[in-house]
Amino acid sequence: MPRTVLITDVTRFIGIPGTKALLEEGYKVFGTDPDFTDDSKRSAYEKACPGATALLPDSSDNLVKATVEAGGTLDVLINNDAYPAHRASVEEASDELLRKTFDMLFFKAYAMARAAVPQMKKQGSGKIIFNTSAAPLNGLRNYSVYVSARGAANALARTLALELAADNIQVNAVAPNFVDNPDYFPPELMADPDKAARILKNIPMGRLGKPEEAASLLAYLASEKSSFITGQIIPLAGGWASAR
Repeated sequence: MPRTVLITDVTRFIGIPGTKALLEEGYKVFGTDPDFTDDSKRSAYEKACPGATALLPDSSDNLVKATVEAGGTLDVLINNDAYPAHRASVEEASDELLRKTFDMLFFKAYAMARAAVPQMKKQGSGKIIFNTSAAPLNGLRNYSVYVSARGAANALARTLALELAADNIQVNAVAPNFVDNPDYFPPELMADPDKAARILKNIPMGRLGKPEEAASLLAYLASEKSSFITGQIIPLAGGWASAR
């Protein structure tokens, strides 16, 4: 039976390249997204990723239930959460921004993991992958809200890895920075020569990461080849995360 994957926020961040990479490896992929209340956007996802199934947005428990009912198992959960990195000094950051950012980048992922764990324990195996950010590894001035939320998700991955290791559930985080994607480094941003130059000077490798490079790492962590790897926050940042 093909291994079954559920990806959240699948039209954002690295959800589409991740879907394609997993489909190529023979996985049965289910993707959900807030935009999938729109029939045309569900259809567009399934057309872009032939073989994937779009799920309507729902509660975490219902998404896990729908995946298991259609796929037979839930082998891999990928929390592909995305929300804008709003620039704000600590004295300018509002309570509303703080709550919304944590809701989108931490609390939602926590709820998804909590819903998936009972099924994975029942199966005797599973993998949970958080797509987060390398930003908490170095910090970013004036982005304390975003960086703190991503850091909380990284901490959750480490803690759940310890908690669930005896249940044969591996938990890791892919931590990109400076990877080409529609949410944080879209084509229109990099098309501006001045903005592109300011961004690229921070990257030791001198280029943005490719979406396919992030997707390959996701596919590896989803596979049985990675079953002795857990509790890792893996930067995908062209040397930025280790350059300071």
